[in-house]
Amino acid sequence: MNFELSDSQQQFFDLTVKFSREVLEKNATKRISTHEFDRNLWQKAVDFGIAGLPVPESLGGMGLSALDCMLAIEALGKGTNDLGLVFSLSAHVFASVVPIWRFGSKEIHQKYLEPLINGQYIAANAVTEPNAGSDIYNMKTTAEEVDNGYILHGQKCFVTNAPIADLFIVYAKTDTNLGFFGVSAFIIHKNAAGLTIGNNRVKDSLCTSTWSEVYLDKVFVSEKDRLGQVGAGGAIFHDSMVWEKGCLFAAYVGAMERVYEQCLEHVKQRIQFASPIGEYQSVSNRIIDMKLRLESARLMLYRSGWLYDQGQDSESEIALSKIMISEAAIQTGLDAIQIFGASAIENEMGVSRLLLDAIPSPIFSGSNDIQREIISRKLGLRKA
Repeated sequence: MNFELSDSQQQFFDLTVKFSREVLEKNATKRISTHEFDRNLWQKAVDFGIAGLPVPESLGGMGLSALDCMLAIEALGKGTNDLGLVFSLSAHVFASVVPIWRFGSKEIHQKYLEPLINGQYIAANAVTEPNAGSDIYNMKTTAEEVDNGYILHGQKCFVTNAPIADLFIVYAKTDTNLGFFGVSAFIIHKNAAGLTIGNNRVKDSLCTSTWSEVYLDKVFVSEKDRLGQVGAGGAIFHDSMVWEKGCLFAAYVGAMERVYEQCLEHVKQRIQFASPIGEYQSVSNRIIDMKLRLESARLMLYRSGWLYDQGQDSESEIALSKIMISEAAIQTGLDAIQIFGASAIENEMGVSRLLLDAIPSPIFSGSNDIQREIISRKLGLRKA
């Protein structure tokens, strides 16, 4: 079994790391401290090709495989401390652009894909509600069928990109009695009558990524802007989360490698008691554990992407990699702080940033507890 990247994959990875370091990392510390979303940087990432990574070339994208998308997002995470921007880009691509590409009609493709890929539009995926998080199909937002379309009522929360979004993919109940099969998906423009977007909620993690509530009060959506068939919303959301869990978390693999390399260099240079601190077993063990977590997480990630690209069932592997990466990133962040000591909490050092950005990672894109439920069903330990 060959674990090496192809020459073209390695070249694209290196080019993306270079772009992230030279472009996205510029003034990252300032943006993070002021919780600033930079639309100009977003556009530069879009011009680089990020917004169309998996979309076929015939539709204006780069036509990359799932594994190659993982490599691209990993490279972004390795090159910059601003994981908030990488998070927002990933949410745009994998939770919004991907479902429009995979489930949209030809008319929807013509209407929305180009502006989503070229940077004219930023998209947000609106599914979570105050009482529908892990139990997502308990959502209360409804879509009532009327002549030529639907009327939507409801509230969404924790909607990444909402304050800056031009388009929303909104999931709503078209049949309140059918659960998974009673949900449909709709594309709504930010200027739609009855749509209200809340103010950005400042947070300590992923600081440059905006989020807020979204309120729908008798919002009319044309039948032409329904995404997929009636009742297909559950399947569309599930498919988008497979892409998001698989690809978004690659950013943390890149970030872990960046911090690991920073720590490795530090322990070779930092002298205490007349020796580099890396010579002390308590320190070297931490470095080794960081390396172990990094390589294990990367292998699980790549394997899940490879399985998906082969058309094999990869749901368990993607769930496993999500758990592994999120929990490994938190522990690596803790170890990095221990290695650097007091200087780790200085903003300019950026050492504590990984921990702060990793803390919510076991929660979003389906909590790790839910991932374990998915895996247990695949193992036959739970009823399907």
